Amino acid sequence: MVRQKQVAEGGRDGSVERALSGTRKRTLMFLLCGTALVLPAHSFAQDAAAAGDTIQLDTVEVQGRGESAVGPDATIVARSTSTGSKTDTPLQDLSSAVSVVTEKEMQTRAVNDTQEALSYTAGVSTDEYGSDDRYDWVRIRGFYETGIGIYRDGLPRRSNGYTEGKIEPYGLQRYEILKGSTSTLFGLNAPGGLVNAITKRPRSEKFGEVYTTLGDGHVETGTDFGGPLDADAKWSYRMTAKWQDADRNADHTQDDHFYVAPAVTWRPNDTTSLTVLGDYNKRKSDSGHAIPLGSGIDPDAFLGEPDFDKFNSTEKSIGYLFEHDFENGLKFRQNARYTDLEVSLESVYGASADEAAGRYAYAVDGHTRQFSIDSQLEYSASFGRFDSRTLLGTDYTHLKTHEFRQYGTAAGIDIYNPVYCGRSCVDLTTGSNWDNKQDANGVYLQEELTLDKRWILTLGGRFDWIHTETDFSDTGIGYDANDDAFTKRIGLTYKAFDNLSLYGNYSESFQPIDADRTSLVGKPEPQEGKQYEIGAKFRPGDLNALFTVALFDLTQTNVPYNVSVTEQSQVGEINVKGLELEGKFGLTDRINLTAAYSYLDAEIVHDGVGTTEGNRPQLVPKHMASLWTDYTIPGDGGRRGDLTFGIGARYVGNTFSDNENTVKVDGHTVVDAALCYQVTKKASLAVNATNLFDKEYISSVDTYSNNAYYGDRRTVKATFKYTW
Repeated sequence: MVRQKQVAEGGRDGSVERALSGTRKRTLMFLLCGTALVLPAHSFAQDAAAAGDTIQLDTVEVQGRGESAVGPDATIVARSTSTGSKTDTPLQDLSSAVSVVTEKEMQTRAVNDTQEALSYTAGVSTDEYGSDDRYDWVRIRGFYETGIGIYRDGLPRRSNGYTEGKIEPYGLQRYEILKGSTSTLFGLNAPGGLVNAITKRPRSEKFGEVYTTLGDGHVETGTDFGGPLDADAKWSYRMTAKWQDADRNADHTQDDHFYVAPAVTWRPNDTTSLTVLGDYNKRKSDSGHAIPLGSGIDPDAFLGEPDFDKFNSTEKSIGYLFEHDFENGLKFRQNARYTDLEVSLESVYGASADEAAGRYAYAVDGHTRQFSIDSQLEYSASFGRFDSRTLLGTDYTHLKTHEFRQYGTAAGIDIYNPVYCGRSCVDLTTGSNWDNKQDANGVYLQEELTLDKRWILTLGGRFDWIHTETDFSDTGIGYDANDDAFTKRIGLTYKAFDNLSLYGNYSESFQPIDADRTSLVGKPEPQEGKQYEIGAKFRPGDLNALFTVALFDLTQTNVPYNVSVTEQSQVGEINVKGLELEGKFGLTDRINLTAAYSYLDAEIVHDGVGTTEGNRPQLVPKHMASLWTDYTIPGDGGRRGDLTFGIGARYVGNTFSDNENTVKVDGHTVVDAALCYQVTKKASLAVNATNLFDKEYISSVDTYSNNAYYGDRRTVKATFKYTW
C-alpha cells in the first residue's frame, strides 16, 4: 500500500541526489550522457555503503495524498477539475463537458506539443496546418481557439498578429479542455471552448527524474526534480528543464528548444499557500513550409530560402497562485502572471511550377507583454437539504503588442530541382509598424446549489468591458474601441445514481472582432455565441473509468464577412450541431484505453451575399475518431521488469480549405505506437512512434498560393529515463 502511494504521487527516495549533483553542473551536451552515468554512480554509492559501517538513516514518513482538481493524476482517468466551474469539482457533477489529458497519458504517448497532447480528445481538431509548427493550432467544436482560447493555470494566453508562443508540455501536469461557450467565467473567448494548461507545482515529498531522447536528427534531454526545503515541508521547490536539438521532417527545417521552469511553494499552515511559478522558453524553428498542390514532388522538399526562413521566439513569465481558507466556509484565491514574448519571423512562400512566377516574402519582428490577474471569493454553506457554493470573482488582462511587418517578393525557384538564392533574392519593399493595446476587465458571479446530493443547479452571470486601441503608425490609420457584454449561463445536473449523471446547460460567449474596424459597415459589435447542450456521464463504481456523451447546438452571430471589395459587414452566422463520445478506462493496473468520436454538422447560415450560405466552414471535419490502448505484462519482480505495449489510431474526416467549399481535402488515418520496458524499479527504456506507417496526407491547402500543407511524417524516438 505504501508503494502504491509513492507511485501515485511520483514519490521516490533521494539516494542518488549526490550522484546527480555533479551531472547538473555539466553542459547540456554532457547531459546527454548523464542519464547513462546515473545508474553506475548509484550502484557505486550502494556498494560503498555496504562495505563500510552501518549507516543510520533518518525516519521517513510516507503520506498519501488525494487527487487534486489540478493533478497530478496517478492514471489516465481524472476525477476532478478546476476549470469547469473555477472550483474544485468532480467531473461527474459538472453540467458541461470537460476532458482531461493527464500527465500519465502524456508520458505514455511521449507528446511533444499541445497538438499531440489533444489529438485523442473528443471535439478537438489539431494539426490543421500539418508541418507548420509555429503555434498551438487548436479548434474546439469547429471554432478556432488559437491565440484566444489557450489558458494556463486559469489565466489567458491571448495574442495578436503573428506574435504568439507555444506551451511546453513537459512543464505541465495536465490539460483541461472545457467545451462550449465559456465567457460567463472566463470573459472574451470563441464559442467552441478553451484549453487550460496546468503547470507542474512543487510537492511536499522528494522526487525527480532525468531522461534522454534520441531519434533521427533528434536529441533531447530533460530533468524534473524537487521536494521540501525544510523539515516541516513549509517550503518546497521544483525545477523542470528541457533542451532539444532536432530536425523536422522537411529539408532545412529545425525544432530546437530550451526550457527551464523553477517553482517554489510556501505553505505556513494548512489554510494558506503561495506558489511562485517562473519559466523561460526559447525556440528556434522554421516558418512552416508547403508545396504546390498537385505538383507530385516530395512533401519534404523545402521551397523557401534556408538562409532566410525562420521562426524564433523567446518567452519569459513569472506568476503566482495564492489561496487562503478562512475555515468558516470562506476561501480566497488569486492567480496572476506577467509574460514577455518576442518573436522574429521570416518566410518565403508560394512557390509554383512556373519558376518565372516568383514567390512571396514577409518578415515580422514582434514583442508582446501581457499581465493577467484573477481574484476569487468562494463561500460554501448548508441549509437543511441544500448545499450552496457561491463564487464571486473579478479578473483583468492587459495585452500590449508591437509588430514591425515587411512584405515583398522573392525570386522564383525550380520546384523539381531547387537551387536556393539566399537573402539576396528577397526584396522586402514595404514595411509598417503595427501597435495593439487591449485592457479587458470582468466581474462574475456563480451559484452552485445542490439539493439532496442529487440535483445540482448552476447559475452564472458576468459583465465585461474591453478597451482596444490599434494603430498603423506609418499610415495614420487605426481605431479606438470600447466593447462590453453581459453573458449568462444556466446548468442542471441530476445524479440519477451515484455513478450516473445527466446534465443540460445553456451558455453564452462573446468575442470582440479583431478585423480592421475601419472597413466595417455600421457600428462594430462583439461576436456572440449561444449554446444548448445535454449529456450524460457514467463512472462505474468498480472500474477506474469515465464515459461522457454530449449533444450540442452552438451558434455564433455578428461574424464579419466581405460584402464588397472594400467593405465588411457583421451579418455572418455559423451554426454547429454535434455529438461527442469519449471514454477513458484504467480497466486494471495493466490495461488503459482512451476512445473518442466526434460528429460536427457545421454550416454557414448567413454571409451577407449568399455565396457561401449552406456551406461547411473551412477546416472543420464532419467526423473525427480516435482509439488508444496500452497493455502491461508484469515482470517477475526479479530480472524481468514490466513490459508495456501501446497502439493508437487517429481519424480525421474530409475538410474544405475555403468557405466556398471549392478545395476539398480528403480524410486520413494515422497510427501511433509505444513500447516501454521497465529496466529496474527506477529506470525505463521507451520507444514511441507517431504516424507509424508513414502515411502521406494533406492537412490543408492555402487557397491564396495554392500550396498544400502536408501532415508530419513518421517519427520514431527512444527515451531512457531514470527516476528517484
